[in-house]
Amino acid sequence: MVEDQDAGMFNVKQTIGTVLCCRCGIKMQPNAANMCVSCLRSEVDITEGLQKHVVISHCPNCDRYLQPPKNWLKAQWESKELLTFCVKRMKNLNKVTLINAEFVWTEPHSKRIKVRLTIQKECLEKAYVVEYVQQDHLCESCSRVAANPDQWVASVQLRQHVSHRRTFFYLEQLILKHDAASKAIKIKQMHQGIDFFFGNRSHAVKFMEFLRSVVPTKSRDDKQLVSHDVKSSNYNYKYTFSVQISPVCREDLICLPRRLSSSLGNIGPLVVCTKVTNSIALLDPFTLRHCHLDSDQYWRHGFKSLMISRQLVEYIVLNIEITSPPMEAKIGGARYLLADAEVARLSDLGRNNNIFSVKTHLGHLLNTGDHALGYDLCAANSNNSELEKYKSSLEVPEVVLIKKSYEEAWQRKRGKPRKYKLKHLEMEVEDRARVDEEKERSDYEQFQRDIEENPELRFNLSLYRNKEYQEESEAGSMADDAAGCSSVGGAAC
Repeated sequence: MVEDQDAGMFNVKQTIGTVLCCRCGIKMQPNAANMCVSCLRSEVDITEGLQKHVVISHCPNCDRYLQPPKNWLKAQWESKELLTFCVKRMKNLNKVTLINAEFVWTEPHSKRIKVRLTIQKECLEKAYVVEYVQQDHLCESCSRVAANPDQWVASVQLRQHVSHRRTFFYLEQLILKHDAASKAIKIKQMHQGIDFFFGNRSHAVKFMEFLRSVVPTKSRDDKQLVSHDVKSSNYNYKYTFSVQISPVCREDLICLPRRLSSSLGNIGPLVVCTKVTNSIALLDPFTLRHCHLDSDQYWRHGFKSLMISRQLVEYIVLNIEITSPPMEAKIGGARYLLADAEVARLSDLGRNNNIFSVKTHLGHLLNTGDHALGYDLCAANSNNSELEKYKSSLEVPEVVLIKKSYEEAWQRKRGKPRKYKLKHLEMEVEDRARVDEEKERSDYEQFQRDIEENPELRFNLSLYRNKEYQEESEAGSMADDAAGCSSVGGAAC
């Protein structure tokens, strides 16, 4: 006994007693079984009563798993969602404590999922493997589609009335990145648009909300009665949503209506569209003033482009000087610098001495001798009603430069694979849309060039490594090595 001087009391040291294990005879702390941990592990199986094999239903069409009774869960292979789903399918798992769960690698085509579970019960801990067997079973929506592919409930008819499909190429990549059309039972490419078919009206409404968040749109809806049960008063409708995308595209030249220009602080009226998201970014190339129009503002006025990207003409820069004092603007991630330039049409070289003096917002990019793309307003035949209203008060410039040209670099790369590749939606093609295949290939090539030239555009997309480019580069390096060896001599190699 030791005297506690602080409290003036006596404390007794407590000692924990030990007993002998009834099986192996080693000293141990007493427990209910009077057996050590190793003997308990050999005698008692804590996994008794737990499932070792579980059967799960998997829909091969939409890659979803059945969560009884009727819910279908979307989960990728060896994802956190799939691991949680597998653990929840275990019965009697609440009788033990789950310490850890992880996948054991199996072949994806084996229809087997293996999960290693680490459990604990009282003083024992054990790890064991549970095997899940996938049984293919079509979900309700997929079975309905398989029975009748045209049995849709809601359709979204997406249209844009322009002469190119670059907007749809860009929108296709956004849909794939955000998996926005995962509920679509069929996708069909139409003339000037795409049709999306859904098995539920709510899926179509959600898809339309996604479209509103990425492009300026206006929509209208309609419904058609399919069947009516008089006894239960149940009505079955087919819903159609017509969605129209703004015809204004990036790099278009626009003449703003007088009323809209006045409401925006007398900007323009000749402006360039620099970016299109759920709003339209406009830039005055002569003053660097800029503004953004949301979807409602645009459709309230409904103006169209004065000139589009198909009308771009290539110019050569003969001289360029930054304005004094320098005027600079930063819009989003882009930078613009005002400059005075002298340019000439590339097609006029050697024919005439026509030189145009222009003011441009590309002073940070262009140098003497560079090529640029712009709109030739001097030779353009425009019947724009808004421009006619400004004839008396507006001095129309002869040339409006839009962007720097990299045509020579593209000519050198023609026919060679790119570093990246893009995925595509699985869609049917209408017979009328097949007519302009050459034009569509040209639009897709221009879209890929825009991706490589514009980092801000590239940031919003998912690009994938192109194996063909690696094989081409390896073959090129081998050819260069062989050429070097042959120039030095076969013995040196």
